[in-house]
Amino acid sequence: MQKIIGIISLVIGVLLLVWGHSIAQSVDSQVKQIFTGSPTDRATYYYIAGTVLGLFGLFQIFWPKKLK
Repeated sequence: MQKIIGIISLVIGVLLLVWGHSIAQSVDSQVKQIFTGSPTDRATYYYIAGTVLGLFGLFQIFWPKKLK
């Protein structure tokens, strides 16, 4: 069961990273980045959430906690 949760988390994490990259490459985000020098908050949140979920999924797949 933990591996299934890990796989689902990993897939959602990768999707969030791809979605965050897509948001960062949008015209609106690029215009804001020109003036402020930083990407939009929304893209940053997607990057962070995708990384956290991806790492959680990897840990669940490769180092599952043994239940008694």
